[in-house]
Amino acid sequence: QVQLVESGGGMVQAGGSLRLSCAASGNIFNINGMGWYRRAPGKQRELVAFMSSSTNYADSVKGRFTISRDNAKNTVYLQMNSLKPEDTAVYYCNVNRLGYNYWGQGTQVTVSS
Repeated sequence: QVQLVESGGGMVQAGGSLRLSCAASGNIFNINGMGWYRRAPGKQRELVAFMSSSTNYADSVKGRFTISRDNAKNTVYLQMNSLKPEDTAVYYCNVNRLGYNYWGQGTQVTVSS
């Protein structure tokens, strides 16, 4: 099992920045990748950014969001700059380990115009 604890969500005005953190614990060996998804009100969950052998971003966040990982702390970060109201969503940390997906509890990000 892998446990994920997220932090860093909140409310910010458009154009502002937030940094999300996700710390992994438990059986953290053989993790294939770590990343972030989000679910906006009335929409399906979508990929935001993911790091494995390569790094992928949703087109809507390219150039504004940066994913990074601290292997010593087993933590993945999402730096979000130039936030827009359409970035408002619950953000979920995701870890893929040996083909199985683990999810954090979610953290709310609200961007006001």
